[in-house]
Amino acid sequence: MSKKCDICGKGPMVSLSVKRTGSKLRSGKKRYITGKSKRRQYPNIQKIKANIAGSVKTVRVCTSCLKGGKVRKVV
Repeated sequence: MSKKCDICGKGPMVSLSVKRTGSKLRSGKKRYITGKSKRRQYPNIQKIKANIAGSVKTVRVCTSCLKGGKVRKVV
């Protein structure tokens, strides 16, 4: 299954997961970075029935396109 939006093409991004050591409760003590590893962030994709070009189709759409009104949900 594709993790891309059919409307805007938004797909997975790569970001860093940062590991830190040290107490965050005591003031004045620093938190040191001990490691970084790559991770993937996926968009919030919803599978909906939408009216596209006059016919009802099932599409995968990100929630920002749904909230932005780029796609109308068929009820």
